[in-house]
Amino acid sequence: MDNPNSKMEDLEKRLVNVEEKILQLEKIFPKTGAKADVKRLSINELVLEKKPKDDIQKTLVIAYFLEKYSGSVSFNVKDLIASFEQAKEKIPANINDKINKNILKGFVMEAKNKKDNLTAWLLTNSGVHFVEGLPEK
Repeated sequence: MDNPNSKMEDLEKRLVNVEEKILQLEKIFPKTGAKADVKRLSINELVLEKKPKDDIQKTLVIAYFLEKYSGSVSFNVKDLIASFEQAKEKIPANINDKINKNILKGFVMEAKNKKDNLTAWLLTNSGVHFVEGLPEK
């Protein structure tokens, strides 16, 4: 049988080792302060950063913002219109058409449940990876 004291000593040594490594990392990467110090990415900044080439990509980028930064599980036409306005971007004449084109590309899929009695969508993994890969080099 293993000695319980030996196990305890081993755990204490490992804990001290982990604490030393944390202290070393904190010296290299100092704490930035309270959570409030972290600036949240705005929808405007995301659109400018991703540089979508057309309204289809812009709709996808805005949908990505809704899921990634606004905490939306799904989104509908009302959400997209409000987000285009918030981003100070021209609202496409037919957002449903832009969504349907993203569906055909495999970037968006219809959600199981409606949102506010409207058809709702969500991004696919392909859509997420596409947006994260923008701007194309």
